[in-house]
Amino acid sequence: MARVKPLAELIEACVGKAFAAQGFASTDIIAVWPDIVGERLARFCQPLKIEWPRGKRTIEAGRPEPGTLIVRVEGAFALELQHLVPVVIQRVNAHYGWACIGRIVMRQGRIERAARRPAPASVDPILHGQVSAAVSLIEDEALRDALDRLGVAAVATPHTARR
Repeated sequence: MARVKPLAELIEACVGKAFAAQGFASTDIIAVWPDIVGERLARFCQPLKIEWPRGKRTIEAGRPEPGTLIVRVEGAFALELQHLVPVVIQRVNAHYGWACIGRIVMRQGRIERAARRPAPASVDPILHGQVSAAVSLIEDEALRDALDRLGVAAVATPHTARR
């Protein structure tokens, strides 16, 4: 019997190499960009690639030096993004749980508008409580939050559009 694969695994297999060529370890920064910078700002900017310093490693855990996130931004919103760069860097790093981005470089250009995002999935409060209880003993706050988001996403039930 064939094993059922998650859609994310299939998509990663299809476009993973293209994203890796742009410095992305996976496609998830593209998918969660609106959650990182907010819906309003995400309409006017999008990540293009991450440039990593060549050959440099830190002593701590062998992680590379923080990279540079290249972001495409539309016209007048470049000024707004420029003011929010420290916040965006902090949010990206919090999303990944380590200081992977050290600076942001902006490139002006048109942003391709994606189709409207589907309504967020609903989560049964009991299941949400079970997920929270399961990760509550983890001491590292960033790891605990990331695992909580993952658990909630795993138990969420997507809304279906009513016609």
